[in-house]
Amino acid sequence: MALQLPPLALYIHIPWCVQKCPYCDFNSHAIKQGIPEQEYIAHLLADLDQDLSLVSGRSLSTIFIGGGTPSVFSAAGIGQILQGVKQRLNCDTDMEVTLEANPGTLEAERFTGYVNAGVTRFSIGVQSFQTAQLKALGRIHDSNEAIAAAKLAKQLPLKSFNLDLMHGLPQQDLTGALADLQQAIDLAPPHLSWYQLTIEPNTAFASRPPILPPDDTLWDIQQQGLELLQQHGYQQYEISAYAKTGQQCQHNLNYWRYGDYLGIGCGAHGKITLPSRNAILRTVKIKHPKGYMDISRGYVDSREQVAAEDRPFEFFMNRFRLLEPCPISDFTAYTGLPLSTIAEPLKEAEQKELITITDSHWQISDKGARYLNDLLTIFI
Repeated sequence: MALQLPPLALYIHIPWCVQKCPYCDFNSHAIKQGIPEQEYIAHLLADLDQDLSLVSGRSLSTIFIGGGTPSVFSAAGIGQILQGVKQRLNCDTDMEVTLEANPGTLEAERFTGYVNAGVTRFSIGVQSFQTAQLKALGRIHDSNEAIAAAKLAKQLPLKSFNLDLMHGLPQQDLTGALADLQQAIDLAPPHLSWYQLTIEPNTAFASRPPILPPDDTLWDIQQQGLELLQQHGYQQYEISAYAKTGQQCQHNLNYWRYGDYLGIGCGAHGKITLPSRNAILRTVKIKHPKGYMDISRGYVDSREQVAAEDRPFEFFMNRFRLLEPCPISDFTAYTGLPLSTIAEPLKEAEQKELITITDSHWQISDKGARYLNDLLTIFI
């Protein structure tokens, strides 16, 4: 069956941050001798030039600038990047442009500059409003800076902004976790990312694990936190994302709906559909800044096709992060596979009450969301 082109997004990775947090397993590098901003911008745009053949005539629906801490770049630098993108690609008139920002690099005086440069949405890495927790997490800001950043974002002519908040922090109890969440809600962000701290391999926390709350406490935090969010008008639309009506992150929705995205910058990942070759490509760029900016090497670290037998798992790994119904037609369109290839796994998932099925849609159930890994395993 013929593959169809899904919507196209762009991810831009800026790898530097003031200091590396002990829980972070992202491709980030602490600033030691300044940032080669102009040199890196030139490489980002050259990287994009090499990927233009993968666009297939589509316009960009969203841009997400992540890191690292992209807000260590100047507003003029972010403007250069966005202008360079718009010179190379058609962009939707209402395109969402998100910039990740940390309160402690601030930045506050830069926020207006970022908006003038074309940013329409901020994602602010708060993580906690409690000083002791922020220190344990290695964050460079305090609670007052976090509150000030959120208030400033609310005053600016943005389409939206997100607050990033963690729970299940070292020695955190139910009261402390809910107080953090209530503080975030009181700042009235249109969007909240609220997720549990996990210990990832190759991080400082992995080598020196902190004492985390017991499972019973984590469950109580999750359940009572969800109730609190719902009481204040936040709708859960993804495993760890909550939004007021119409304020979902469009860039992330494209990921989870198995859309396409170019990835430029150090270690950036991309997913691209090529109907003419009946292929879905996964691309990864060179990870370390020094290697990435070595022009003799090019920017691509790997470019691999997704095998047909792997496409069902990939599709559902993304789609079932979303609580919304999934159109059955999307599977055939975006994987190029007939429904017969997943008939048995779907039957098993339905029998186990992990999903519901209608004539036109599949939807993850509450039980499926709770046992997501069990659900996805069925499609391997």
